[in-house]
Amino acid sequence: MKKFPAMALVEFNGIAVGMHATDAMLKKSPINLLKCGTISRGHYLTVVAGTTASVDEALDEGLFLAGDNVVDSTFLPDIDTRLHNAILGQSLPMSAGAIAVMETPTVCCNVRAAEMALKGTPVELVEIRLGDSQMGGRGMSIFQGELHDIEASIDIAVAYLQGKNIEPVYKILTAPHEGMLAQIENSTRFLNSTNLELEGEFD
Repeated sequence: MKKFPAMALVEFNGIAVGMHATDAMLKKSPINLLKCGTISRGHYLTVVAGTTASVDEALDEGLFLAGDNVVDSTFLPDIDTRLHNAILGQSLPMSAGAIAVMETPTVCCNVRAAEMALKGTPVELVEIRLGDSQMGGRGMSIFQGELHDIEASIDIAVAYLQGKNIEPVYKILTAPHEGMLAQIENSTRFLNSTNLELEGEFD
């Protein structure tokens, strides 16, 4: 089950314009403000949710007010449940199967490409990162599943992005090492990672 039927994300190229536009979005229609704040390179990211109509109306208001100060945006009128939960902070435990890691230059295009991949294949979205300060403004998503499904999901995502003249960076780990699986499950943030005791030549 998902709490919100629709979501929208907007990246602004400045903090003041981002706060101004976000305030106007909240006043325009009854939406939920999930998150907003500064990300890398002085950009401002806003994530809102609610009914499809209210989110659409609020997004139009924000885009109109910010104009050329919008770096990127995406509207998800019937958001995939897996993506919905990941945006709300859910990360999944790792299991057996191939992994795909996809990086994009903005958060919004990563989210949209991830949803298309999810709606087109039965892969799981392990984690999605929304412009953390350590990521230089990039978006990142990690998928896991059967290799043929992972390959199909990346094909869908890349085709969408290339159609928008965006070149993603992606890699498929066909048989990831148990140490890599453990670290991804623990945290993809270096500051939060922990030492792992793996069997090796020093045992």
